Amino acid sequence: MSTIERWSVFEISAPGKTEGNPFTDYTVTATFVGNSEKVTVDGFYDGDGVYKARFMPSFDGEYRYTMSGSFGDTVEGSFTVVPPSAGNHGPVRVANQYHFVYEDTTPYYSVGTTCYAWAHQPEETHQKTLAELDKGYFNKMRFCVFPKHYIHNFRNPETFPYVGTPVDNSGLNEETFSMFVTDFSGNDWDFTRFNPEHFRRIERCIVELMERGIEADIIVMHPYDRWGFSAMTPEQDDFYWKYVIARFAAYRNVWWSLANEYDLLFNKKLADWERYARIICEKDPYNHLRGIHQCMAFYDHSRPWITHCSLQRQDLYRHVEYTDDYRTRWGKPIVWDEISYEGNIDMGWGNISGQELVRRFWEAAMRGGYAGHGETFVDSENDILWWSHGGELHGESPARIRFLHEIMTQTPGLGLRRGQGSFDETVGVPDGFPAAGGGYEIHYYGFGRPSFRDFRKPEGEWKVEIIDTWDMTITDAGVHSGKFRVELPGKEYMAVRLVRV
Repeated sequence: MSTIERWSVFEISAPGKTEGNPFTDYTVTATFVGNSEKVTVDGFYDGDGVYKARFMPSFDGEYRYTMSGSFGDTVEGSFTVVPPSAGNHGPVRVANQYHFVYEDTTPYYSVGTTCYAWAHQPEETHQKTLAELDKGYFNKMRFCVFPKHYIHNFRNPETFPYVGTPVDNSGLNEETFSMFVTDFSGNDWDFTRFNPEHFRRIERCIVELMERGIEADIIVMHPYDRWGFSAMTPEQDDFYWKYVIARFAAYRNVWWSLANEYDLLFNKKLADWERYARIICEKDPYNHLRGIHQCMAFYDHSRPWITHCSLQRQDLYRHVEYTDDYRTRWGKPIVWDEISYEGNIDMGWGNISGQELVRRFWEAAMRGGYAGHGETFVDSENDILWWSHGGELHGESPARIRFLHEIMTQTPGLGLRRGQGSFDETVGVPDGFPAAGGGYEIHYYGFGRPSFRDFRKPEGEWKVEIIDTWDMTITDAGVHSGKFRVELPGKEYMAVRLVRV
């Protein structure tokens, strides 16, 4: 009898019919029954006459399964689910309203990055990306199922999602580039026949991230397109969504991002996005996290199907500083997935310093939210930018983001919220933790440069630490009570942590 860990993937694979179009002509579903759950999922055709169904068990013990449909003979069997090993904490869920926790109750503090098209790159670039991820900078990555057409993204991907022929892009360059392509007539796709190899590439990425403890924030749709995938009919869209869910939903580290910059997909209406969301809620039995990301106009994040607010900045100067307001407005976790990238390209969304990006991470964290990283340094030789392709990181922010994550993991409870403080500081205190009434505080000064700070703590003794968020040091400043002064170095990006003894 097969044995797998709880929250791992159990896969059924069986031969079936190949006449006609196996993607549309035959049905396949599977039901999994354990002592504590019964789950039915859609199966899918994986090419070469093979049909599959996948399942993620949420409990230990014995399971039975049946895969049936018009695809071929019914398949039955059983397997055993054993407790998870170290590092397997299950899917991420919303907890304490504004924060996240793995299903085994381990707190999850999101420090994400964006590599839109890393799944579509040559093997050499792919391996360099994994080598960077092995350094533990990030625990979430945003990336696309569809290939991307945009500046620094003119090469065709390694595979396409459908059977057919792409448009000739041999004359495409920075001068001939158009972001909003409306004529897709040069492409020849059969939107009823998926290319399984393309989706296997995405699954490989999901698994590689899972092995590194990284959540796969899958961008299912986006507007950066010269192939026609952004302009499919509603029927074609729904067919695609169901196939994606059938293939990917059983992986515990999956998050669903309905779109990157949904409001630039001009062919889609609000009813379309709500329909996609309904398909996810109906077809994903594991209730993975769900969000939708905007360019200009925020989606209505109060919609019940949205689990967390995936935001892009709307203002050039203020963005993460609104985290408090958006928490109040929507009552959900705030995740700043795009707040400009560390880099030096000519676009305003991709040329801030590492110091400024790290400051934005800290501001978001102290206010009870979470921020995301990206990197866009000019690469005149290879034109490989982390933000899209992956490859190698060149910036100064990743190590500092990892340092912030270490600080976050030391927070009592499940996360921070903004506490009371002076006008020139942002104070983070535990959010909803029973001992939050003055037992733990982080005073962050951002680009301020105080040479000292006075505190007044009439009750108890407090351990004081000086945190240099850029040099990544924590200095013990002793135990104090009453009114006391903390000497600071008079430089930017400092913080003081106070913990009641």
